[in-house]
Amino acid sequence: MKRDAKKKILLLLLTGVSLSLSKSPRGYFKIIKGLPEGLKEIKRKRLRGLVREFYNDRLVSYKENKDGLTEIILTKDGEKKALKFKLEDMKIKKPKKWDKQWRIVIFDIPEKLKRAREALRGKLKDIGFVELQKSVFAHPFECEDEINFVVEVFQIRPFVRFVKANSFTNEEQFRIKFDLLD
Repeated sequence: MKRDAKKKILLLLLTGVSLSLSKSPRGYFKIIKGLPEGLKEIKRKRLRGLVREFYNDRLVSYKENKDGLTEIILTKDGEKKALKFKLEDMKIKKPKKWDKQWRIVIFDIPEKLKRAREALRGKLKDIGFVELQKSVFAHPFECEDEINFVVEVFQIRPFVRFVKANSFTNEEQFRIKFDLLD
């Protein structure tokens, strides 16, 4: 539960939800842009504690605005952590009808970026891609935005290619795997 609340708050901050602290003695929170659904279930005391923890971990910083409220802002480290959470939750949606296009990710990532290469390989498998070869993965459903996001998070844009293809050899076994037989 604690991790879920942390994750939710960081992701909300990443999407631009603005949290502020008042200078009143009670130090209550005011949500500037209205209280999103995700925060309604987190108790104010818990929210206050988590934000304090984020501040101590240097994931957020405080900035006083012209209204005298102290805004809570994600730091670069906070953004990275929030992006990591977003990456963990990534899923590829299955459409009602397959467009008969394969999405193929090809990469040649240098040895000095081995960790990023292994992270990419693991993430592709995690979101449902199937390995065609060591650095070639295929998926039948639209996922270009998801791949672009993963590539940006891992900072490997120059080494990754995204291809759409109508067919490839031995594709029948992959159609079976994805339950796409006509």
